[in-house]
Parts: sequence; structure tokens; C-alpha cells
Amino acid sequence: MLDLEALGRRVQGLRHDLGLTLQQVAEAADVSVSMLSSVERGQKAPTVVVLDRIADGLGVALADLVARPDDPRVIVRRAADQDSVDEPGGWRRTVLTPVVPGVNFEWIRSTLPPGCDAGDFPAYAPGSHEFVAVASGTLRLTLGDRTVELTAGDSAYFAADVTHGYANPAAEPCTYHVAALVMRPRAAQPRPRLGRRTVETVTEEET
Repeated sequence: MLDLEALGRRVQGLRHDLGLTLQQVAEAADVSVSMLSSVERGQKAPTVVVLDRIADGLGVALADLVARPDDPRVIVRRAADQDSVDEPGGWRRTVLTPVVPGVNFEWIRSTLPPGCDAGDFPAYAPGSHEFVAVASGTLRLTLGDRTVELTAGDSAYFAADVTHGYANPAAEPCTYHVAALVMRPRAAQPRPRLGRRTVETVTEEET
């Protein structure tokens, strides 16, 4: 039997993690604001169709939305369930972390082929952070007008409120990990299911 209160907390938690209002998610999900509000408060049992729309509006799979882990303190994400994205230029990134409502952190593994430049990423809001650790190869990290070159075993931290970029200048592949916490204004859109390199959160949400 579906625990409506637990479902409501999960829907609201995911919405808050994305920094979205009820109105924004309702529009993205093609459901009414009153329906979404009732689901979040655990007052109404939504149909499977409505649940699927809400999941789509939040950018998660329906199964992930209604899943009830045996112990919420331990959430396992199997390798087969990790989201991987092949980007233009031949580089690949994999989101390693499970989705945990209220925990605004993401850990990503990326592999750049020889000579690949992943391009520049925009400066994020103040309070954003990224940690980088190189597993193999050479990584050229560009931070504004500063360039740092990292090799296997090296790691770095930077405040992500500056334009930053990742490139592999060497003749061998480079694999590195990024741990990211990225702040953004609360007027935001739902993130694509596989498309974001970083997790996004806000300082406050509209309920």
C-alpha cells in the first residue's frame, strides 16, 4: 500500500531540491496546483497517470518517485542504474550518487578522450563549490583567467562562482571525478533527467 504521507514528503523534497514553486512543477507536470498540493500534503491518492506526470515534471523516473528504501539512511545505486551521458566531442560523464531528497550533493565521473575540451561552464551563484580529483591522465582546469594542470592523483577545490572549464591536453584519456554543490536562484526550471553535470539547490523555496 502506498504511504501517502511519505510520497508527499518525497515529492515536496524533490521540488525543494530543484528550487521550484508548486506552480512551476504543476505546469511542467500538466497537473493542477491543487492536485499537486494535495499530494504533497498526503491528502490525496493520485492515479498512476498523475504520478507519472509529477515524476516527469520533477525530472525523475516514476519508480524512483514511489520507491521506499528499507532504511532511508542507506540508499544504494547499482552501477547498472547510474545515469551516463555521452557528450559532443566524445567525452562521457556518469552520475554516481543516488538521488536523496534534502541532500544537495552530486558526484560525477567524467572521461575525456585525448585532446578533448569539454568547454566552459558558466559561473554559478556565490556559495557554489566544486572538488575535482584526477584518477588517470592529465586534466587542464580553467578558472576564469587562471589555468591549473592536474595529473593522476591530484585534487583541487574551487569556488564555482567563476567561469570554469575542463580539457585534456594529453595524448591519453583522462578520467576525473567532480563533487559539486551548486547554488542558483529559486526561479529555475526542472533539470533534465540525465543532462546536468552538477546538482542544483537554493537557499529558500516558495511553498
